[in-house]
Amino acid sequence: MTLDPAELRPTFEGRRVLIGVSGGIAAYKVCTVVSRLAQAGAEVTVLMTDSATRFVTALTFQALSGRPVYTSQWQHTEAHDPQHIALADRCEAALVAPCTMDMMAKLVTGRTDDVVSLTLSAIDRSRTPVLLAPAMNDAMWNQASTKRNAAQLEADGFRLVGPGSGWQACRHVGTGRMVEPEDLVEALARVLS
Repeated sequence: MTLDPAELRPTFEGRRVLIGVSGGIAAYKVCTVVSRLAQAGAEVTVLMTDSATRFVTALTFQALSGRPVYTSQWQHTEAHDPQHIALADRCEAALVAPCTMDMMAKLVTGRTDDVVSLTLSAIDRSRTPVLLAPAMNDAMWNQASTKRNAAQLEADGFRLVGPGSGWQACRHVGTGRMVEPEDLVEALARVLS
């Protein structure tokens, strides 16, 4: 799929997409996703874990999306209260990228100690698709716990996009690498079509 905003516009114009960013080096790739969605006319709301803000700043995502960025479950950027419920109710699709090993474990066990996991817990996955883009080292992806968590997440109605294989930031080659931005945009286009 092309990332040409003009070609994406029929799919994304006016659609409300939630992007959750957890703490992994692949967070930089999500900047391209947010930019392309915004250029295609989507209303993109970005949520970030505290560790995600160590890789990419909230200001970067605010500039790319043209919207407030949420970095805390205690933050009330808009007038809605409780805010995580309003965000969950308004979105038409959600994507967590990168979805780290830790975030996968949180979602499986129902922990909601950050704005991303808290908001995802309020989404009705029977009507709103939630995509997860795993991103971690090959050894982490191949842990028995990660394999169990991936299977459980799919059984719980989440949709995994990837992971891919290739060069990783740890200087290894293997499976666990987050798929490319165009793959994520294409996956979102499929669930919104």
